[in-house]
Amino acid sequence: MAMKIRLARGGSKKRPFYRIVASDSRMPRDGRFIEKLGTYNPLLPKDSEERVKMDVDAVKAWLDKGAQPTDRVARMLEAAGIIEKKTRSNPNKGEPGTKAKERAEQKAAKAAEAAEAPAED
Repeated sequence: MAMKIRLARGGSKKRPFYRIVASDSRMPRDGRFIEKLGTYNPLLPKDSEERVKMDVDAVKAWLDKGAQPTDRVARMLEAAGIIEKKTRSNPNKGEPGTKAKERAEQKAAKAAEAAEAPAED
């Protein structure tokens, strides 16, 4: 049985609330789970202690049994110091899109034209 530690969504429309659960990977996202390991409330501020609550001992036990955390849960576990941080590579993250590059080039060209025009007078 392939075990996952993942988020199960609760809450109403536009008011998300998640449970951190250990479940079989074949079960639906909000479906049957084996054990509730904690909660995650994304509406709270990032520095709030109530944002992510989890039973650390239970999470470690499931990791020892071979359960694989999803990407989002893995980041929470890294922040809590339960697992070591992975190096992630996204070289295009801070690069602007093509439209933004075009606008920057146009702005630079206009600035160059404006700088040349008063120099001729």
